[in-house]
Amino acid sequence: MKKYSLVILAALVVVAGSLRYLSSLARVTANVSGRELPIYSVETEEKKVALSFDAAWGNEDTQKILDILKKEKVHVTFFMTGGWVSEYPEDVKAIKAAGHDLGNHSETHKNMSQLSKEEQKEELMKVHEEVKELTGVEMELFRPPYGDYDDQVILTAKECGYYPIQWDVDSLDWKNYGTDSVIQTILEHKNLRNGSIILCHNGAKYTADALESVIRGLKEKGYEIVPISELIYRENYHMDPAGRQISDER
Repeated sequence: MKKYSLVILAALVVVAGSLRYLSSLARVTANVSGRELPIYSVETEEKKVALSFDAAWGNEDTQKILDILKKEKVHVTFFMTGGWVSEYPEDVKAIKAAGHDLGNHSETHKNMSQLSKEEQKEELMKVHEEVKELTGVEMELFRPPYGDYDDQVILTAKECGYYPIQWDVDSLDWKNYGTDSVIQTILEHKNLRNGSIILCHNGAKYTADALESVIRGLKEKGYEIVPISELIYRENYHMDPAGRQISDER
């Protein structure tokens, strides 16, 4: 009798766990009109924005960027490819030690929507395990290379434990138009508002030179700069058609 009671108890625990899981899913949706969306920005009354850097090539300015961020007392998010992690492991450790988010930018920077589900998982989890072994960090933020995604990419990322992240303010630093262009593009961007996610690249030619002015300009506008991990909602949210994450608890 005792044996059967334990079996029944175990079954109830499993069912209860499943119900909690299903209940959690019911409180979170990124599906809008049949499409799965990543997070482009966050609806918030707080005057906060997130600054992010994609690290897929080059490393000449990483330390300069870290020095400026430290000086300005700002924390950001770095999305790193597996190739970059392998080539610059000490910089990955330095980013983590400085208190910044470590984000996944895929293993080899391929167009994720052109890969099979299994290939997508491999692109995500290979660099995930590498960063975990190097720093102990279990990454949870994923930015698809080139901003390229479809429904399956978003679903695969979530299945691997990731929040898919895009941006609503593109610095265009990768076009190498110059320092002033980077500053003006960000500070005068039509989408810049509470909850914006700003895209930069650590390997772009003028980003490091523009960074201090960008940070001070954002602060002058009244914005607090936070890592993406501190900006997004983890549960009880839905998305609007523009990929803006909206809390259901307001």
